[in-house]
Amino acid sequence: MRRIFLFTGLMISMLSASAQTSVETRRQYLSGHGCDDMVKWIFKCTDGQNSGKWTTIGVPSCWELQGFGTYQYGMRFYGIPKPEGIANEKGYYKYDFYLPAEWQGNQIQLVFEAVMTDAKVKINGRKAGNGLHQGGFYRFVYDVTDRIFFGKHKNTIEVEVSKESENSQVNMAERRADYWNFGGIIRPVFVVAKPVYNIDRVAIDAKMDGRFTADCFLSRGLQAGGKIKTEIVDSKGKVVASNISEVRGNDQTLVDFKVNRPSLWTAETPNLYTAVFTLQDNTGKILHRERQKFGFRTIEYRQHDGVYINGKKVIFKGVNRHSFRPESGRTLSKAKNIEDVKLIKSMNMNAVRLSHYPADPEFLEACDSLGLYVESELSGWHWAHTTIIGQQLVKEMVTRDQNHPSIIFWSNGNEGGFNYELDSEFGRWDKQNRVVLYPWANRNGFETKHYRSWGETLEYMRQPEIFMPTEFLHGLYDGGHGAGLKDYWQIMMHNPRCAGGFLWDLADEGVVRTDLNNIVDCVGNFGADGIVGPHFEKEGSYYTIKEVWSPVQVSASVQGKDIAYTLRNTYNFVNLKDCKFTYRCLELPSWGNSQVKVLKKGNLEAPHVEPGDSSVVVLKNIPASTSAVELTAVDHHGDTIMTWSTKVQPSAAVNSAVASEVSTSETVDELLVKAGERTYYYSKKNGRLEKVMVGGRTISLSNGPRFVAAKRSDRSFDQFYNHDDQDAEKKKTQYTEYADQGAFHGMTWLDTAAGKTLRVSYDYGTLHHVDYIFQKDGSVRMQAEYDFNGVVDLMGIAFDYPESKVKSKAWVGQGPYRVWQNRLDGPQYGYWQNAYNDPIPGESWEYPEFKGYFAQVDWMQLTTEEGKIGIKAIQNASNIGVYQPRDGRDHILYELPATGISILQVIPAVRNKVNTTDLNGPSAQPYWSTSSKTVVVDLKFD
Repeated sequence: MRRIFLFTGLMISMLSASAQTSVETRRQYLSGHGCDDMVKWIFKCTDGQNSGKWTTIGVPSCWELQGFGTYQYGMRFYGIPKPEGIANEKGYYKYDFYLPAEWQGNQIQLVFEAVMTDAKVKINGRKAGNGLHQGGFYRFVYDVTDRIFFGKHKNTIEVEVSKESENSQVNMAERRADYWNFGGIIRPVFVVAKPVYNIDRVAIDAKMDGRFTADCFLSRGLQAGGKIKTEIVDSKGKVVASNISEVRGNDQTLVDFKVNRPSLWTAETPNLYTAVFTLQDNTGKILHRERQKFGFRTIEYRQHDGVYINGKKVIFKGVNRHSFRPESGRTLSKAKNIEDVKLIKSMNMNAVRLSHYPADPEFLEACDSLGLYVESELSGWHWAHTTIIGQQLVKEMVTRDQNHPSIIFWSNGNEGGFNYELDSEFGRWDKQNRVVLYPWANRNGFETKHYRSWGETLEYMRQPEIFMPTEFLHGLYDGGHGAGLKDYWQIMMHNPRCAGGFLWDLADEGVVRTDLNNIVDCVGNFGADGIVGPHFEKEGSYYTIKEVWSPVQVSASVQGKDIAYTLRNTYNFVNLKDCKFTYRCLELPSWGNSQVKVLKKGNLEAPHVEPGDSSVVVLKNIPASTSAVELTAVDHHGDTIMTWSTKVQPSAAVNSAVASEVSTSETVDELLVKAGERTYYYSKKNGRLEKVMVGGRTISLSNGPRFVAAKRSDRSFDQFYNHDDQDAEKKKTQYTEYADQGAFHGMTWLDTAAGKTLRVSYDYGTLHHVDYIFQKDGSVRMQAEYDFNGVVDLMGIAFDYPESKVKSKAWVGQGPYRVWQNRLDGPQYGYWQNAYNDPIPGESWEYPEFKGYFAQVDWMQLTTEEGKIGIKAIQNASNIGVYQPRDGRDHILYELPATGISILQVIPAVRNKVNTTDLNGPSAQPYWSTSSKTVVVDLKFD
């Protein structure tokens, strides 16, 4: 009987082999490729929206975004294995499909890229594999060769998906976390057909010296004499090397040979090759052909030093990234994954951490081809997977992704979600034996501690391990990210053991709530941590990061008719001679105008500057009326690195203070000064301007100039935390105004060199006097002198104006984004304008925001319902405040005093979600005011 069985098996094998029509691996999708082309499956959800009935749903998808089930954010259930009120619905899927008749005789695999969270699969009524997969972000594969039909015979797939896992530890690792939890078949489903004798998978290690090794694992043993032919094909389709290796041990072989002078892979030079593996039997017959993209590169982790790629030390300028879109949750597409990579690279970043789970294969492919270093992470957030489940998930993650040259690190969970028994599992499957990080911990030679203050960061970098925080400068609304980055980066780059770091995080995780009229919900401050908004709306920090992390660092010096640019190369591999530099000499508009004139433009010769070196390039003969010069750098791929704008001279000449003829009159309460068509109303009670009449119209600028100054409310009067105040901790986001105890002394007319001057005087207080000189062009020159000694976070003079009446503003200065004291980089000097807006952080995303603090302002004009209000900076007046920036409804970052329209010498710093302003470096420290200040501006009303 045994001989008959063997003979039958041999005949089946021969028939199967003879039925094969292709030696290639073939794939047929049962779902869409992503959220952009979903395929309808039959579906029923057991609870929540649209539950209890059979209908259809797009696959792949998160079922909440398709109108099913219950929305759930993990933090509500933090740390509870089986909480009450948890969304615990199941989804039942069915789909009928056909496979080509010519596939008969092949090995057939059913592949799920990711199902959240437990999946039980049947194919044609029979259980697939072991029947249960647990873990929501991993590819799992079932061999269904003996369960499938071909040709006109229909196949039916059935999937039971449980949003909550039967394994409570899976839920703790993946679902009790600070991010949205979804349910569904969230990534594609497809069928793979391979010849019976095939290459199951390959594991590649290609070094910078051209040595190429690969472990080729076969689906089943071959007769003696089987071979694998390997060809290395470059990006142009040329075979640059080949090799033939004998199959060892019937089901595995090692390929090992040398490729001469390969083009190396780095994030800056993402050169890719394709390895074509051809399996042959002992007669030379081709059985199967498999292709795998890869890159030649060598990673070294040098103890107490840093990370070296291809022999050069690399600094990681990284960000944490969730797989996410508001309309589709975790379900993305190839186009959206590429969009994410391009967004990250547009900020001059070179690295990304996949928080907190493996990404779509298309994302890694984009990192390979466009150039990003990757830290790929096993799911686990404060809690870890059990060893048995974890071993399976590590295998699935590493075997799927190990050939991506972009992956530099693995990480074993996040912030305490570590199962140390899994450490060796990564090396078991990873031929390249990449280091395993433990984000937030010190292990395997890396200190990755999260969210340390500026001072603590210095102390961590004094330790012997490589310092690379896998999360730092935790963003929230308009705080964090860029705020403090320059301070941190300067000390990080000063320390030889620092390998860079990863900001938290890329985009606000706001989801479209199909159950709440499609609002975009960030769950208050939980999901609003992004550098950009949910739809990639760019906040101010986007540009700060772009400038601070630019691989070309620029400083400019105006020298008569020339500008000398010092260009410092902070690339690791690229010479600046391969970049392109262009310039534009601009004449910016004068007060109240809008035309920007390009006086001269052209190219600057790109200097020969190796990484780490600097060179000076001089732009000669700037036209006489140039206000600013823009310098743009374009990288060796043709992408813009950065545009810097250098102020050459103010955008308009300062008016001479020639007095206009004025007349005065009085009422019981006011002094009226008429100058041309304008009448200025001053209060006899406090000397402040109350309004201006222009041609019968009232412009309601009032209650100023008044002195304003504020300190953070948790401070003592000596800057430091106020230990004498029991409620100080509760006040760290609030600001306390200093009261000006001065008394109004009176108004007098002076004869000065500039002409007749109205002086408003004060006694005993901070504000000494305010002088007004009324000029022939209709403006009034205002000169305010004050004297304040003390510690302040905000200081200057201010007016009131009804915010509801403001329509737009235009200005010459830094823009178009507002600044903070610890986030001055990014905005550039130029002419800018924007309409009034008032977005609520974390709930609406209209950028750049209208309100806030604006730096290096020459002039600003507000257009209102009543007319136009112009401010021209003459002395100590280049920071203009336009109302106070709005924080989120929860006031996590700040509650700033109302300062209306203000001219400021000191503007506030901004904190991040974790650390107050004091903890974010030197530029965030309060200001010690110790001398008098004189503020001079021209005010014009039209």
